[in-house]
Amino acid sequence: MIRRTSQIVVLLIAVGLLTGLVFYIQGAIKAQASQPAPEKEQVVLHPEVSVISVSTGSYNAQITGYGSASPHFELTLAARVAGQVTTLSNTFETGKLVKKGEVIVQLDTTEYKDALAQAQKDLSDAQLALLEEERSALQAKAEWQSSGLTGEPASDLVLHGPQVAAAKAAVTAARAAVETAEADLSYTRITAPFDALVVERSVAPGSFVQAGSTIAVLYSTDRAEITVSLSAAQWSSLPDMATLNVGTWPVTLVHAQTGRQWSGYILRASRQVDDKSRQQSVIVALDEPLDSQNPLLFGTFVSVNIEGQPMSGLWELPASAFSQKGEIWYVKADNTLSSFTTQPVFSHGESIYVAPPEDIADSPRKVLIHPLNHYLDDMAVTPVQESSHE
Repeated sequence: MIRRTSQIVVLLIAVGLLTGLVFYIQGAIKAQASQPAPEKEQVVLHPEVSVISVSTGSYNAQITGYGSASPHFELTLAARVAGQVTTLSNTFETGKLVKKGEVIVQLDTTEYKDALAQAQKDLSDAQLALLEEERSALQAKAEWQSSGLTGEPASDLVLHGPQVAAAKAAVTAARAAVETAEADLSYTRITAPFDALVVERSVAPGSFVQAGSTIAVLYSTDRAEITVSLSAAQWSSLPDMATLNVGTWPVTLVHAQTGRQWSGYILRASRQVDDKSRQQSVIVALDEPLDSQNPLLFGTFVSVNIEGQPMSGLWELPASAFSQKGEIWYVKADNTLSSFTTQPVFSHGESIYVAPPEDIADSPRKVLIHPLNHYLDDMAVTPVQESSHE
């Protein structure tokens, strides 16, 4: 009986403890529910932008233009007399070079030698006739003086004055005819007027040419010239006209396809603006373009790189820093964006050179390398420094 009573007591105690535990847990749950929930810490992420640090500096302007290499002289050589071609020089072939004064075509001389001989005979006859008239004039003057008559004869014919003048004129005409015949004979030897490249040959042995017929097309080889049109902005980066016209300002010529280079110079600057393009030109030259191991062939299209005057107060930036809208974006001290609209003063290679506004030019700035179209002024960003902009 006692044992049963003990079991009942233990059971009641366990039930009481369990009931208390339940009430404690419910109370704790209610207390926890009545407390405000902790707020989550919000982390604001700003977009990263790649930047480079730039400061203003002085740079030599680089101007790039384009043009084709042309000869100093381009000549359509024509015959001055008619005749049959008897001989051609071995160097008178398309693509070969001929020297100044070299006989490249010989015409038949028979007719011209005959004409010269006849002209020389006519000159001798005229000279003989002059001597006879001069002797007759002396004799007439002696007879007039011995006649005892005073004064001058009533006619100049008495003293043979007009006859002597006519004989002298005949000698002069005959001498001119000889000179013409000699010139015509010399013209049968057609020579190169300058060191030249034979571009086209229009005759062959046995051909008969008329005076004025085309013999060949020749390009002079003393220098190549390239006409380069430049805008007003490019001209503002060049020295003054007097300096350019001295003919010593250096330029670099680059083959548009192979990249081969030549060192030339500005020969002269034009003094007019093209009516259509509204651009002004410089004429660039390269002396003896065909004589080097790296010849510049006529007709080659080249880019012309001209170093201009030093220009200060410029930023050197990668070309990618210039946005599609013509803006340069930079990061302000509070890590927000700002921009300004500009045009590059000049470009060279992969770099552009711009003049920043005066209010930000006095200290280094972080400039975006790859600005995007959706960027806005005062937009917060996280700048990431790049070591270079290659």
